[in-house]
Amino acid sequence: MANAASMREEAETIAIKALGFVAADPELLPRFLAITGIEAHSIRLAAGEPGFLAGVLQFILAHEPTLVRFAEETGTPPAAVGKALRALPMGDDNHEHSI
Repeated sequence: MANAASMREEAETIAIKALGFVAADPELLPRFLAITGIEAHSIRLAAGEPGFLAGVLQFILAHEPTLVRFAEETGTPPAAVGKALRALPMGDDNHEHSI
């Protein structure tokens, strides 16, 4: 069984792929920015904030066609996205929330 550190590293890798997927899509990126309230020039800074990567995965998971396309384009099983979300800070209620 994988340890927590390797699970989190794998989850972060999936979330970074998801962020790249969203950023490269001319339809998804504006929707993501509008929903999150983040400005395009602030994404890099926001990516370091606790919960940001979980938010990216929540965005992908919230729309099944987006999830399916992400999975197909990146070779990531759809179930791995939900698993990754749960392994990230603020991805579920089992993590401490930073202020």
